[in-house]
Amino acid sequence: MKQIGQELLQKVITSRPLNSHKGDYGRLLLIGGTYPYGGAIIMAALAAVRSGAGLVTAATDRENIAALHSRLPEAMAFDLRETDRLFEQMARADVVLIGPGLAEGDFEKALLSKLLQEAGEDQVLIVDGGAISLFSQAALSFLKAQAIFTPHQKEWERLSGLPVAEQTEAANRAAVNAFPLGTILVQKKHGTAIYQSGSSESWQLTAGGPYQATGGMGDTLAGMIAAFAGQFKEQSLLDRVAAATLLHSVIADALSREAYVVLPTDISREIPRWMKLLCEEKTDFS
Repeated sequence: MKQIGQELLQKVITSRPLNSHKGDYGRLLLIGGTYPYGGAIIMAALAAVRSGAGLVTAATDRENIAALHSRLPEAMAFDLRETDRLFEQMARADVVLIGPGLAEGDFEKALLSKLLQEAGEDQVLIVDGGAISLFSQAALSFLKAQAIFTPHQKEWERLSGLPVAEQTEAANRAAVNAFPLGTILVQKKHGTAIYQSGSSESWQLTAGGPYQATGGMGDTLAGMIAAFAGQFKEQSLLDRVAAATLLHSVIADALSREAYVVLPTDISREIPRWMKLLCEEKTDFS
């Protein structure tokens, strides 16, 4: 299993051309935050915006919108149950993230099924949180978009059928290969591992620790992955995903030097500064 290091971050995170604009850095649609999980979509949106996404729109419960706008006026938002608007926005998106704070009811299951049918081959679809459970319950298999799954070990058990004790590198790789070619898995755990369907290689983080064991950590990671997927397109999608995943834990490591617990929103606050330092090769976390 290969380790992901600083060289990947400096390969992926590069200076922006002077003549670029927000349309060059990804049009993201984030779907989630159904009652009572409204904070999750706010944390995902916060991470996405602070990771450099050009345009971020959140589809969530109407009751969340005022809170989201008060915390993050840079993001747009609308009621998740406005289905016409939802699929209109989805058609415009480069990256669709579904799952942060998504409840597991009949409405959400039907929504995910429809979304999977509508997602196009030129889009990136990130399946996180509640959407992973719904995906596994419904045995959904029609994936046209480039898919990224971000489960923790119990979610991966439901998705793959592998009990946690049997989630070895070889077994995980075989399970990922059952998904469409190119599907990416970010298996969240101590020593988070990344796999891609069709590849014989796998990657592992050495950064990160128990100070990240806090609600919202995965939502923040999902937002970062979405933002990186929507920009830095000169690099492979796998490299972009791996870089976002590593940066998330590297920032947590740095914050943990002065904090017993690292909050997800503290990671988001630090993202732009770290990206600037890495872009200018002014930091070394080895």
